Amino acid sequence: MFCLEENSRSTRVKNPGSGWAFFSFFPLSSVVMLCLASVAGVLLGCSAEPRPEPASLVFLGKNIHTVDPATEGATAVAVRGEEIVAVGRAEDIQPFVGESTRVVELEDRALVPGFIDAHGHFSMTMQLLDLLNASSPPVGPMESIDQIVEAIQTRIADREIAPGEFVMGYGYDDSLLAENRHPDRDDLDRASTEHSIVLLHVSGHLATANSRALEMLGFDETSEDPYGGVIRRRPGTTEPNGVLEEVAAHMGLRPMVEQASQSSPEAFAEGVSRTADYFAGYGVTTVQDGASSVQTANALRGVAAARPLAIDVAVFSAFRGDADGDLIEKMGFSRDYVNGVRVAGVKFILDGSPQGRTAWLSRPYDEGPPGASADYVAYPMVEPDFYKEHVNHLIDAGIPVLAHANGDAAIDLMIEGVDEALGGETKDHRSVTIHAQLAREDQLDEMKRLGIVPSFFAAHPFFWGDWHRKSFGDARAMRISPLRSAQDRGIPFTIHNDTPIVPPDMMLLLEIAVGRKTRADVTLGEDQRIDFATALHAITQGAAYQYFEEDRKGSISVGKRADFVVLERDPATVPVDAISEVGIVETIARGVTVYPSAEAQP
Repeated sequence: MFCLEENSRSTRVKNPGSGWAFFSFFPLSSVVMLCLASVAGVLLGCSAEPRPEPASLVFLGKNIHTVDPATEGATAVAVRGEEIVAVGRAEDIQPFVGESTRVVELEDRALVPGFIDAHGHFSMTMQLLDLLNASSPPVGPMESIDQIVEAIQTRIADREIAPGEFVMGYGYDDSLLAENRHPDRDDLDRASTEHSIVLLHVSGHLATANSRALEMLGFDETSEDPYGGVIRRRPGTTEPNGVLEEVAAHMGLRPMVEQASQSSPEAFAEGVSRTADYFAGYGVTTVQDGASSVQTANALRGVAAARPLAIDVAVFSAFRGDADGDLIEKMGFSRDYVNGVRVAGVKFILDGSPQGRTAWLSRPYDEGPPGASADYVAYPMVEPDFYKEHVNHLIDAGIPVLAHANGDAAIDLMIEGVDEALGGETKDHRSVTIHAQLAREDQLDEMKRLGIVPSFFAAHPFFWGDWHRKSFGDARAMRISPLRSAQDRGIPFTIHNDTPIVPPDMMLLLEIAVGRKTRADVTLGEDQRIDFATALHAITQGAAYQYFEEDRKGSISVGKRADFVVLERDPATVPVDAISEVGIVETIARGVTVYPSAEAQP
């Protein structure tokens, strides 16, 4: 026997033998009319629809942020395999529950789409995980140069590193060390003169080396600065003091890269798995490998072929010289992931770092590096004509382009290249201004006109906001990462952590974007704050759009991939300064729990 029951939104057919089945959203009177319409006894529409195939996973709860206006307010989600198959109310989802369905009652917990890393460095993060952490709190323990020297000595002793070998570390921050300066060759020589020591600056754009490392790298008083880089000197001399900027720093880090490339396939695969787990622990289900290489892309593909990656990795190859002309052919650009890996485009690096004071500006720094002249604006890292020529070819070929541009002079170059490449045509290219830290209002207007997507390094106000006030003065510092200006213009934008520059802590990123508080508790630009919903959109649906993946990721919508994060409470209801305290309970990618790892699950 079938009976009809009506509620305020829909009519359902109740079959005592099979439970509730979705019927329609017609009013009751329409259903009755249909049932009476056939005098031949054919009751049109009065039999229940077939029960759907059971879901593998169902979520029920009041705190579901779908990031999709069409499903806003949903209290239930059903997943079958890798795909979301239903979003709605609990009674809508009930027919999808079978004997093997995992049903999660969220209660006070929240459900959001999987977080998408709009810009970061997967392989670089993998390389740094085994190095000395020379970061300052809250990322690491170092508060003085003496502590760093002691930590290097301890590492050499504990690991029994043989004389002559490299000792490498990362994350030191001159703006936070007690001495308020970079460790130099003399400081690192105190740690050891028998080992080659190189430390990567927190920005990733500078490094410092001891005397032995400088000798091995061939840097001495006769060395000229490379284009796009600086070898800092002892005052009044041409002798290197150990601190290397940009291209010179990259040369100093070459041993780290070479060591990684020489690791065994087994060690590389283990590193990939560990790094994927690291990102998944922060709710990230899609991560970027920005400025990657052909070798790394092929190695990632090899690992994925043997065992699909737990999360997706989108590779953007570094484009640096004429030899890269056939780079895309070598790397194999694709819109589709294969076992969790795809080559998604190309990255240019146009300038340096605000926190390293190498971002290329149109007006001088208020306070530049030691010894800088009053008109110091830093410098480009590529020949402008080289960038313009190749971005033109790439956009013509439909290859997505990322351009690292922090300072407004670099942003001008980024925009000019895209403008010339388009030549007045309208194309859905979605070229990305990576970081866009010092973007001006007129530059945002141009980004909107040209369809450029700014991806803001929105963690900066907390980590370096106080430092930026010294470097740029308040007028510019208060506009670092101008999120609200972009939102007011209706510009699609994203936000990111640039891991490993800072950890991939997406909840902290949300808090900083919403609150913009510095370490000194200063609100760095009240008028550039955005609300929680907008910030969440920027790391989900907005980031999916940036990747040309908005049809398959970024929101809790039927037909999209089952990527979710379960949070211990609803971050939309807590004070702004408590958003970062909301813990990640579970990360699900392609319908499978990837955090906690299988080994950690009961």
